[in-house]
Amino acid sequence: MKIFTILCFLFSSFFFSTFSFAESKSETTTTEVQKQVVQVNINTATAEELTKGLVGIGMSKAQKIIEYREKFGPFISIEQLKEVSGIGQATLDKNIGKITL
Repeated sequence: MKIFTILCFLFSSFFFSTFSFAESKSETTTTEVQKQVVQVNINTATAEELTKGLVGIGMSKAQKIIEYREKFGPFISIEQLKEVSGIGQATLDKNIGKITL
């Protein structure tokens, strides 16, 4: 009977400790995802905001984006960003969900 009680105690301790870890991990994951999804408006963002918010966009490409929109006006579609020298489909694919107009 003592063995049964000890086994029940160990099993319940293990079960509840696992449940606790799973709960705290999902909270952390949700917080991390919220931090990662930063949207950048390519029609109003500064070079610094473009660089920090978009993957594969350094200061040089950020300046080209700004020069393009100053010369041709605001972007009408996200796909139009590919007309900027040095930006292709791969860059757009890396930033899906981050780019807004």
